[in-house]
Amino acid sequence: MFIVMLKYKTSLNQVDDVVAAHRAFLDEGYEKNYFLASGPMNPRSGGVILTRALPRTTLDAVLQNDPFYREGIADYEVVEFDPVKCTAGMTAALAK
Repeated sequence: MFIVMLKYKTSLNQVDDVVAAHRAFLDEGYEKNYFLASGPMNPRSGGVILTRALPRTTLDAVLQNDPFYREGIADYEVVEFDPVKCTAGMTAALAK
């Protein structure tokens, strides 16, 4: 499982110009069952994507299709972890 942390490196005006395309990218990731949750950081300095366990090479390829990546809007930090404890709801989500 991965936590992907995006940190904006442009103005929020530039982020807002690409946010609709970024959300379409996220929708595709949910449809392909890659993503579990996503949303902006608070304060709005970037965002977070929680992913399923998938090969790191697959995740890297997926993230390169993010308009925020293609347009140079954000830097990405990817943290891999193995969840050993979680809620029943999360266990069910991970099993899908």
